[in-house]
Amino acid sequence: MKRKQWAVVVGVVVGCGWVPVGCNSPLIRTQSPEVEQAAAPEVDSWADEESPQLVGDVTRTFGLHLLKVEGVALVNNLRGTGSDPPPSPLRDILLSEIRAHNVAGASQLIASKDNALVTVTAYLPPGVRKGDHVDAIVKAPVGTKTKSLEGGYLLPVRLQEMRLIQNRIRTGSVTADATGPIVVDAVFDGAEDKVHLLRGRVLGGVRSRITRPIHLVLKEEYRSGRYSARIGRAINARFHYYDRGVKKGVAKPINDKLIELQVPLHYQPNVRRFVQVVRRVAIAETPADRAARIEMLGRKLLDPTTAASAAAELEAIGEEGAVKLLTALKSDDPEVRFYAAEAAAYLDYEEAAEVLAEAAETEPAFRWHALAALTAMRQVAAAEALSSLLHSTSAETRYGAFRALRKRNSRDPLVQPDAMFGEVEYHAIPSDGPPMVHFSRSMHQEIVLFGSDMPLRPPAVLFAGRRILLKGTPDGRIKVTRFSVDEEGDTHVVCPPRLDAVLRTVGELGATYGEMLQMVQQAKRNGDLEARVVVHALAEPGRPYYRDKKGAVESASAARKEQGDRTPPAADVAELESDPQSFPLDDTSPSDLASAASSRSGANRFWSRFRLWGNDE
Repeated sequence: MKRKQWAVVVGVVVGCGWVPVGCNSPLIRTQSPEVEQAAAPEVDSWADEESPQLVGDVTRTFGLHLLKVEGVALVNNLRGTGSDPPPSPLRDILLSEIRAHNVAGASQLIASKDNALVTVTAYLPPGVRKGDHVDAIVKAPVGTKTKSLEGGYLLPVRLQEMRLIQNRIRTGSVTADATGPIVVDAVFDGAEDKVHLLRGRVLGGVRSRITRPIHLVLKEEYRSGRYSARIGRAINARFHYYDRGVKKGVAKPINDKLIELQVPLHYQPNVRRFVQVVRRVAIAETPADRAARIEMLGRKLLDPTTAASAAAELEAIGEEGAVKLLTALKSDDPEVRFYAAEAAAYLDYEEAAEVLAEAAETEPAFRWHALAALTAMRQVAAAEALSSLLHSTSAETRYGAFRALRKRNSRDPLVQPDAMFGEVEYHAIPSDGPPMVHFSRSMHQEIVLFGSDMPLRPPAVLFAGRRILLKGTPDGRIKVTRFSVDEEGDTHVVCPPRLDAVLRTVGELGATYGEMLQMVQQAKRNGDLEARVVVHALAEPGRPYYRDKKGAVESASAARKEQGDRTPPAADVAELESDPQSFPLDDTSPSDLASAASSRSGANRFWSRFRLWGNDE
């Protein structure tokens, strides 16, 4: 079979071994989205035929795809906009799911117009750990009589891999759970049509039940227990992690064909980087050969055309290669400086922080990678560099720095919420940059004000949902009224004409995340708010870096055109904390994987992991 044909088969056969056919349900229509891997730089030839020099020359990687998991669930709290679904396989699945949670009266629950049947999809990234969270994508099925999912709450649902086999839906084991409030796409897209009201997200609402390791599959000509053990020892001599305080190597040889890799915590922001570096680890090398290779790599590092590959290989060497990286930080070439700083950051050298902050600020092509590297660092200098970026003029640099600070240390006072309104996290960040308010579309219902003293002109009329009204008062303040449907009467609060005060007030009065976003967007459109309003400003990996014939970067205006300050279009794939554009198709063939897996014990064989929907786990 041709190479391209194998690449297509891997995404279908390796995940579960079956090809779905004959069903239009979103549950089983497509496989996990995967992106073709960029061609890896050529590595140096072997020192000799008997001792391959680098891990990447004798292995292929498996496990760098997104794992698609799905389920059928019930959404409640819809205030009459739901529907009773007609008889269908999806309804049968939902009944089984409700009964699996020991809930009585399943048929009555499904029939209520305050509830609706939905499909739920999530993508677990490579290296995800048990307990990690990702977004859930929620959709009402085609042909539904449900009018809107706005204000709905996704009841607990189990997510699994699914395939259609002989007209029956079969699943693997439960790999994730999902629940939480839904934010409909209409809130973010500003479109009130039915399509946008019938799909949405539960931000961070999926909890993984599994840890997904990466695997190395030995090429056929190198398959032996001896090579597998040697490769494992070489990798473990360079990388380790801690399990309940016990230091362990990241590589676990399974047999003569397969090696399991655990992703170290500081590489979690960029899993692909970890794999790139592991593939450059030397299997067998004398100290003299290593010294010669370091000198050669030091020369390559100073050439912009070979700097990226040389930096990754020096990073794979570890401390001995760091001296060349630190020297290259002083280069006049911005590309050389960045690649050296990125590698030095994963080795946790504080000298890298300033260079990475400069790259994140000035070059969009480096921004995502620079922020990921700063996130990986444990040095105080990295936190200081990220804090300085909170004052940037670029929306994605400022918010990216905030998000990186929280990933580094969620207990940092700077990133602790100033207030919580139900599920909504509210942050007011001191910033010298232009005033900006940011709303997240991934992982958190989160509002971040960069600069808290933002004036809001008293509006003639402004709504935060159906029950909260804002109007200006004669003395220049803003009156916020929450209308009540019971006997308690309406609630009235007068606050200063500041966005910070207004958001806190409507939040305390019960406005939802979507209602607060729509209120701010309407104030901006009316001219009542001069601050910038941004949704989901996250840096993107895979941007091109422009170098002229002399090796210098093109002008900033030509290179970026302020790419960082525009809201990217909505996507059906949940935003990942790792590089979502660089997860390649696994370069193992199906026969390689099946052969490697078959060497395990019979209890863990591939086919034994499937069962019919509704059966016990």
